[in-house]
Amino acid sequence: MTGTRAIGWFFGAIINAIVRWLALSKIHPNVLTFLGLLINIWAAWLFAAGSFPWAGVVVTGAAIFDMVDGRVARATSQVTRFGGFFDSVLDRYSDLALYIGLLVYYAGINRFFYIVLTAIVMMGSVMISYSRARAENAIPKCKVGFLERPERVVLIIIGALFDRMAAVLWLIAVLSNVTVVHRMIYTFQQAKLLEDAQLRSVPEKQKDRVQ
Repeated sequence: MTGTRAIGWFFGAIINAIVRWLALSKIHPNVLTFLGLLINIWAAWLFAAGSFPWAGVVVTGAAIFDMVDGRVARATSQVTRFGGFFDSVLDRYSDLALYIGLLVYYAGINRFFYIVLTAIVMMGSVMISYSRARAENAIPKCKVGFLERPERVVLIIIGALFDRMAAVLWLIAVLSNVTVVHRMIYTFQQAKLLEDAQLRSVPEKQKDRVQ
């Protein structure tokens, strides 16, 4: 077994154990989702206070709730349409709460440039989710692009724990908007393919009626 597989197996075993325990506790998956939001708000307060390493630890704890709520729902046969919607909405609130904490911190130390940079990160993060949701009204799936929520959360944790938040914000600002552009191009291509297929099907239907 390679080192990477061993690490994956180790952490996978921990997550599975947590899922089993939560399933036995009969806690509702939506409660786990809400607890994740509360923990992220706590992390946002720590960011605002400038306690970045502790904020990184707390965000890591919140990420565990993000990873297990869906698994607990499946393990306990409580998967619902509303649950998926609820999870998605609260994820957006969690993301924005963390960035608001950073905005408060940078405002407190009069770092105007980083206030603007954090605002661009917020915009990109919201647009990643919106672009997928809107695209999937026109095409079946639009899950393309590198910087989805798990990657953003990992970057935030790294920036907080290792005091590299400025570099992380630059990275998220660039890659999040690149991801949005990627989704726009992908949606254009897929929508055109669907429209062309529909146009080709029209003459065939007319031909069938003539025969």
